[in-house]
Amino acid sequence: MRRSLTMIGCAFALAACADGPPPGAGSPQPGVTARFPPGGVAGVIKVDVLDPLPLRAAELVAPDGTATPASWLDVSRNPQRLAGQASISDPWRPSIFGTNGLNPLPAGATDPTPRASNQLLLTAATADITLPDPVAYRHDWASYKIRLSFARGDGLETRDIPAPAPPPEPQGG
Repeated sequence: MRRSLTMIGCAFALAACADGPPPGAGSPQPGVTARFPPGGVAGVIKVDVLDPLPLRAAELVAPDGTATPASWLDVSRNPQRLAGQASISDPWRPSIFGTNGLNPLPAGATDPTPRASNQLLLTAATADITLPDPVAYRHDWASYKIRLSFARGDGLETRDIPAPAPPPEPQGG
């Protein structure tokens, strides 16, 4: 009896989700973020992508159609990192995936395996786009978009994502 009530509840929950609207063309893509990092270089948008397809180009598209290409593009297919006890003494550990030497396991437990590695089965990419006109961007940022081009076997696949809101202006005093 209890199992059938659980199944009925799950069926209602799935049915409620079925009529939801599909993601729109302007909605953020899963695995893609565009932001102005706090404490980062002023006027530079950082785009991070996790996707099965490799990123080949990123550009900021202004409302008039003018495109500003990324000044930096770094793509890594299936990135790996060390794990286990051997990684504790690894001098490169703080720089890999930005862990800053923190143990990702709960309650500070150490990984009992002496040597291990983890591999992400996606392509990780980072792009930096410098704003051509920060004042115009701040005024009309909602009309800008970021165009990402991914390599496919038969050519390029392009996807547009909304541009991030500009960071708040520093308070002078």
